[in-house]
Amino acid sequence: MKIIIFYVRPSVLMLLLLLSICTFSDCYDPLDPNGNITVTFDIHDWRSDGYAARVTIQNFYQYRHVDKPGWNIGWSWTNEEIIWSMFSACATKQGECSPVKYGGAHSCMPNPVIVDLMPDAPPVNMSENCCRGGLISARAIDPLRSLSSFEMTVVNLDGNSTVYPPANLTLLAPGPGYTCGPVVETTPTVSSDFGGRRQVQVYKTWKSTCTYSTFLANKTPGCCVSLSTFYNPRVTACPDCSCGCRDADQSTVSCVSEVDSLPLSDVEKADIVQCTAHMCPVRVHWHVKNNYMDHWRVKMTISNYNYKKNYSDWNVLVQHPGFKQNSTTFSFNSTLLPTAGFADEVALFWGLQAYNNELLQADQRQLGSVSTEILFEKDSGMFTLRNGWALPRRIYFGGEECAMPLPDTFPVLPNGSSCTKPPRYLFLLLLTYMTFKSLASWL
Repeated sequence: MKIIIFYVRPSVLMLLLLLSICTFSDCYDPLDPNGNITVTFDIHDWRSDGYAARVTIQNFYQYRHVDKPGWNIGWSWTNEEIIWSMFSACATKQGECSPVKYGGAHSCMPNPVIVDLMPDAPPVNMSENCCRGGLISARAIDPLRSLSSFEMTVVNLDGNSTVYPPANLTLLAPGPGYTCGPVVETTPTVSSDFGGRRQVQVYKTWKSTCTYSTFLANKTPGCCVSLSTFYNPRVTACPDCSCGCRDADQSTVSCVSEVDSLPLSDVEKADIVQCTAHMCPVRVHWHVKNNYMDHWRVKMTISNYNYKKNYSDWNVLVQHPGFKQNSTTFSFNSTLLPTAGFADEVALFWGLQAYNNELLQADQRQLGSVSTEILFEKDSGMFTLRNGWALPRRIYFGGEECAMPLPDTFPVLPNGSSCTKPPRYLFLLLLTYMTFKSLASWL
C-alpha cells in the first residue's frame, strides 16, 4: 500500500501544480503563446437615451479558427439596456418589448445572444468585416479575415451619463471551450481616417479576452496520427479507441462500416464516422518516403472518416526538428510559427484556395483526403533515421491535438541499416560498374 501511495502522490501534486499554473480562463499554449480571442466594444456615438457601439471579435490564435456554424456571443446587461437596432449581426431572440416604449426594438432580452449574418444578407444590413456566417480565419493563415464585427444602438438609459459594460460574456466558436474574462474599460481605440492623415478616437472602449481549453471543449481527441516509412513495411496505426470506442449496444448506430448496406441518408447523427479501431473522424498519416544525399522526403495525408461533415479551411500543425532546415511543400500552403519553450520548430499547413482547402466528407466507397509531399534539407549533424527522429513529435488538426502512437510502436530500422544516408562508396562502385559496362559494349 505504501508503494501505491508513493506513486499516486506525485501525480496528484503534478495535477495541482498544473491547475495552479494554467487555469481554464487563462491557459497558456506554448505552441501559440499569444493566442486568444478579444472582444472589443467601442462606443463611437452618444444618444440622448443611450449610445452606438461597434463590437469586434478579433482572433489572435495563429492556428485555431472559427468553423461552421460560426461564432455565437452573449452577455448580460447590467442596467436594463435594450438593443434598439443592429447591423451586420442579429440577436437570436427579440424578447418581450411591449411593456416598454421601445416596442420596435431589435432585442429586449436581458441576456442577448448575437450571431453573424450570412454572406447573402441584404447590403443595407452589411458593414465592414461582417456577414461570413460567423466564420473567422486563423491569424497566421488569413489576417484580414481573422476578425468579425457588427454595429448596435443601445437605448433605455434615460439620459444617464454613466454607462456600464455588459457582464458575463460568453463565446461559442462554434462550440464550447472558450472562457471569457470580465469586460473591462481600457484605453479608447484610435483609428485613422483620410488615408492616415487624421486620427479618430472613440469615446469609450471595453474589452474582454477569451481563451480556449481543450479540456472544456472535448471529452476525447478529434483526430489521430498513423506512421510509416520506406525502410520498414510495418505501418503504425492510430492507437485503438483514440477518439472513443464503438458502442457495445448494437442497436445504437455509432459508426457505419464500409460494407454496411444501411443508407447514410437514414442515419440521423450529424457526425457519423466510418467504423475503425481508432474511431476518429480525422486521421493524419506521416510517411517517410525517401532518403537522398542532401535531402529527405515525407508524404503527409489527411483523411476524413466523417460521412456527413466537410472540413472547410482546415489546417494541420506539425512539430518536428526537421523544420529548422529549409523545406519545400508541394501541394499545401505552409509557414513556420514562433513558439516558446520548445527546441523543435512548428510548421502550419493549410489548403490551396479553390483546390484542396476543403477536406471533403467520406462516402462508402472512399475517404475524403488531401495530401502533400514535403522535401527537407538535411543537417548532417542532426539527421538520422534511428529512434524515430524522422517522425513528428506532435500534430494538431484544426487546433486540436491528435492522438499519437506510443514510441515503442514506431517503425524501426532493420538491423545493420544506415542511420543517415547511403554510403558514398556504393555510388562510386555503381559508377565504376556502369563505366566498365559502357566500355564493354563499345568493344
